[in-house]
Amino acid sequence: MMLSITCVDDFLNKAFHKIGLIVGRHPAYFVIIPVILALLCFTGFQRIHYEIDPEYLFSPINGPGKTERAIVEEHFKLNYSEKFSLERITRPGRFGHVIVVPKDGNDNMLRRAVWDELRILDQLIKNATAVHDGQTYTYDDICARWLGECQENSVLEMESIIEFVENGELNVTFPIFFNPESFTVHVLPLHFGGSVVKDDIILSVPAVQLGYFINVDSPRLDAIGAAWEEAFLNAVGEAEDSGRFKHISTARFASRTLELEFEANTQTIIPYFTSTFAVMAIFSVITCMMTDWVRSKPWLGLLGNISAALATISAFGLCCYLGIDFIGINLAAPFLMIGIGIDDTFVMLAAWRRTNIMDPVPLRMAHMLSEAAVSITITSVTDMVSFFIGIISPFPSVQIFCIYSGFAVVFTFLFHLTFFTGCVAISGYCEQKNLHSVVCCPVEPLSKSGHRSWLYRLLCTGGVDPDEPNNPIDNPEHGCMTWFRDYLAWALNRPLVKLLVIVVFGLYLSGALYGLTTIKEGLDRRRLSKDDSYSITFYEREEKYYREFPYRIQVVVSGQYDYSNKTVQKQMEELAVALENTEYTIAGQYTQSWLRTFLNYVEDTGELNGTITDEKSFIDTVKREWLTETSTFTLDVAFDKPGEHIVASRFTIQPVNISGTNMEKDMVRKLRQICADSPLNASVFHPYFVFFDQFELVRPTSIQCMIFGALTMMVISFIFIPNVLCSLWVAFCIVSIECGVAGYMALWDVSLDSISMINLIMCIGFSVDFTAHICYAYMSSKKRRPEERVKECLYSLGLPIVQGAFSTILGLSALLLAGTYIFLVFFKMVFLVIFFGALHGLFLLPVLLSLFGPGSCTNFDKEDEKEKISKLPQPYVIPHPTLLYNHGKDTSPAVSLNALEDRDLGLGTSEDSNSTESGSSQSRRKQRPAEQMDQPQTRYEDWRRSVGMLPSLSQFQTTPAPPPDYPGAHIADLHQRGLRNFGFLHQPPRPHQPQVARTSHPGDYRRSRSQHNLRYP
Repeated sequence: MMLSITCVDDFLNKAFHKIGLIVGRHPAYFVIIPVILALLCFTGFQRIHYEIDPEYLFSPINGPGKTERAIVEEHFKLNYSEKFSLERITRPGRFGHVIVVPKDGNDNMLRRAVWDELRILDQLIKNATAVHDGQTYTYDDICARWLGECQENSVLEMESIIEFVENGELNVTFPIFFNPESFTVHVLPLHFGGSVVKDDIILSVPAVQLGYFINVDSPRLDAIGAAWEEAFLNAVGEAEDSGRFKHISTARFASRTLELEFEANTQTIIPYFTSTFAVMAIFSVITCMMTDWVRSKPWLGLLGNISAALATISAFGLCCYLGIDFIGINLAAPFLMIGIGIDDTFVMLAAWRRTNIMDPVPLRMAHMLSEAAVSITITSVTDMVSFFIGIISPFPSVQIFCIYSGFAVVFTFLFHLTFFTGCVAISGYCEQKNLHSVVCCPVEPLSKSGHRSWLYRLLCTGGVDPDEPNNPIDNPEHGCMTWFRDYLAWALNRPLVKLLVIVVFGLYLSGALYGLTTIKEGLDRRRLSKDDSYSITFYEREEKYYREFPYRIQVVVSGQYDYSNKTVQKQMEELAVALENTEYTIAGQYTQSWLRTFLNYVEDTGELNGTITDEKSFIDTVKREWLTETSTFTLDVAFDKPGEHIVASRFTIQPVNISGTNMEKDMVRKLRQICADSPLNASVFHPYFVFFDQFELVRPTSIQCMIFGALTMMVISFIFIPNVLCSLWVAFCIVSIECGVAGYMALWDVSLDSISMINLIMCIGFSVDFTAHICYAYMSSKKRRPEERVKECLYSLGLPIVQGAFSTILGLSALLLAGTYIFLVFFKMVFLVIFFGALHGLFLLPVLLSLFGPGSCTNFDKEDEKEKISKLPQPYVIPHPTLLYNHGKDTSPAVSLNALEDRDLGLGTSEDSNSTESGSSQSRRKQRPAEQMDQPQTRYEDWRRSVGMLPSLSQFQTTPAPPPDYPGAHIADLHQRGLRNFGFLHQPPRPHQPQVARTSHPGDYRRSRSQHNLRYP
């Protein structure tokens, strides 16, 4: 038994039927009011707030990296004005980096000519001026300082010895080099990249990095630093582009580079709005045309685009009024909304074409909306819900995009039910008046234009002849729609083709599952920039030369511990050793720990062993002997306010050979696990960890959103498509399409990041669109056979699906021209979901429904045979064993068929009563096809021809039977008296038993409730 609920479907059909009647009677209101609403919402753009901070947009809101940063900043707030230390920063701040490589092909930077140009470059950068509030600033004015001195690139001090190094007279040791001229200790991994080292001696240095850091201790200094960064980028860029340097090539980067490049990245799509809208309008106009120039709807194709555009503007304006930040990724939403709007346009126009052209416009509108609006409601609700599911994502970029897009879907649905529907009604009145669909002038139907020229018949005919509205000349079938019914559906109904479809689907699913095993995670920084951006060169050089020692990681132990206690000292050392001995870090001199060096100093000297007896003496000794004013270790120990206890301690470790987002994710996970296993309250941190949290959360968040979205889509599908089997197959297609998109996106070089997560969430809704259309049409079909249902649903929706899929892909093609990763991901993933969705809707789902859907298990050949037999002339048979004894009461010669009567059995509904038929009986009678009303007369005539001869039965002889001797023989007289339903005649009556006849009035042949219980004397 087929389980189904139809309350929602029935309610929507009735509601949209009423809406269609109202729109058909008053179309102008439904056109004007949405336009006014769009203009009001458009004013919301004056309150737009554009957000471009990459850290805020692409890192989790409550990620562990932000918690770790809060711990570090609570105890070790960095002072940019007096004690700046690069390896102890907690935020990017304001800075400028330059990676320099040789121009002449010599991979060694340790040359006099190169070093001279490095000095020129350094002076060029320091002389760059920033203007803020009418004042100019250079680097020396706003630089980050250590004890009053600007943070310098000390490696440039090797200028005095570079000739000795070049000539081989002086060896440079790695990683630490002591300058014999300036007595400076150079930490070379910070500046030298890709160094070729043998026995701790540098043989060549292919890259040198210079860093310039700005004081950001106040908002004003931060604003000045932002202005200086622009001056820095311009100065280095002009020098590089002008060819000022003969021996070196520069690649620049600043803290604002990500922001500026992300903004420039998203702005590249704006010039394509106009061209895309024009292309979509032309496509819609062409695909909505027909050879019948009255029924053709070119302007409605254009108005469908306008409806989607007005809806998007209204939604975005409302979001701006609500104070929701606007981000550049939102610029992809209008292209999606145009695709959704055009898809709804095609579905509604296809439903309009199936209405009766002779019906009045309000009735046609009611039929159109009751058929199409339910279908587009399913797709709109699923799209809307899928976007709003994205709000649960921890990434602000995903949340903001989903909010804007979700509102846009809602407004697109509402505008299509109002604005576009009103336009359809106006077009319907033009069609009713037989006006040309383009120029709105009266034209003649093709059947009456034989005397016209061929050009007039080609371009100016249409509509129907009111005197002969059903003639085939004026009512040709839509050629494309019939192709789906007569060719595609015919092919899909062949067993061999069904097998082929299932085999291809298996191959598709295998490829998707393989792709899932190769998926990469994380958003690479370079993908936020354009392909021709200056930052790409910097990223490439950094990846090539500075992955061996990429950055320093801080380890913070917070909480009050007695560091004079040997147990605590042992725990601290065990923690440091565990962190050093991973596959991602390096031990030895690369770790900088105040406690380790202090304890080694105490052990080596032996002078302080007797003075350190308790926590107080330990702290006093540390302050006096180790935490001097010039020591960087002063930045690694935090005391309570009285200064009597250590409340936080810090040391730094060095990761090594870290490349790729997966390795960074694994490294952070490993280091955090070691800290969690330690008895100390330890945590690790680097500013990059805030971004690395994305790598850790993007997979589980994507899976969570996809599963929750798929389950929600299943529930929605079952509510709107009231059939368990159909809903299950829609759910199956959702899972299949999602797996296909996720798998093949990996094979198409798309990583799993916050950008692709947006698309995966969005694809949950899009995957329902085409499959829901087909499934709802299949379920709503009045045909009995699955093959006929397939034909009907493909005839109705095959063309709209192809049109909608092609229009969506065409609308998104502009994203290809933008040349940026963000919009390229949008195109790739939406293309995949639309392509796979269309294939599932046109090929796989019809096959599955015909094999396992409603009616697939019924043997219709036997059913048809029984139906044919039941329609044959039926003899009036008296079966041998059937006798009715009513315990002395009268016996009826016929069988009462109360169940087949279409009147109520209640009081006052018999023919003797003057009461009318009930409302349900009247409604069923109205719905009965006309041909069924003729069946009683036909059966009556058949009965008259056969009543005189009994059939051949095994228990009877085939002999002519005498005429019946009961009043049923005079059935013709009863017919003349108004007998109107003889559907019972195929059933065998019970024989007449005269011995049990009761006394009755003569001639009492009154017809009873069953029309067949006859009384006789």
